[in-house]
Amino acid sequence: MITLCYVLSGGLLIGTGLLFNAQVLSATTLTACWVVVFLFASAGASAAYLTGKLVETEKEINVFYGYLIGAVLMIAAGIAEWFIGVKAAGKSLEDVARPLTADETEGAGAPA
Repeated sequence: MITLCYVLSGGLLIGTGLLFNAQVLSATTLTACWVVVFLFASAGASAAYLTGKLVETEKEINVFYGYLIGAVLMIAAGIAEWFIGVKAAGKSLEDVARPLTADETEGAGAPA
């Protein structure tokens, strides 16, 4: 079940990316695609907590190690964001990045 959820969500995300790249998705259909992808991804993540190999060992220390590994990865992601993240708090998206649909001649010389 876990494998199926993750593989299915990954395949759906690839399909979403291909459709996005082909410019056939509206904002509404892109959001709908994301909802379906995250539905399966979250089911896989929930199943991992409930039926994962760590719980099956019946050793509490193994579950603790699983939580510890997850926590370390989350902390590492937070540290990575600290160094390479974009200062976007309180800004509109257009102030952070040029829209994908912007005309190439708009704002010539302005940073992208």
